[in-house]
Amino acid sequence: MSSSTPAAAEPGAHDPSPSTQRVMVAVGWVVAGLPLAYGLVQTVRRASALFTG
Repeated sequence: MSSSTPAAAEPGAHDPSPSTQRVMVAVGWVVAGLPLAYGLVQTVRRASALFTG
């Protein structure tokens, strides 16, 4: 057995900075949130048509 570790297993080898992580989380919320918001608006508009005539 070899005692060397692969480069990806080294601490901090591919660890993004906290600001990069925040940006990635924000982009993820936007990517998921926009279609969700659109769907909710469409649902409310169509449901309101059922109750208003």
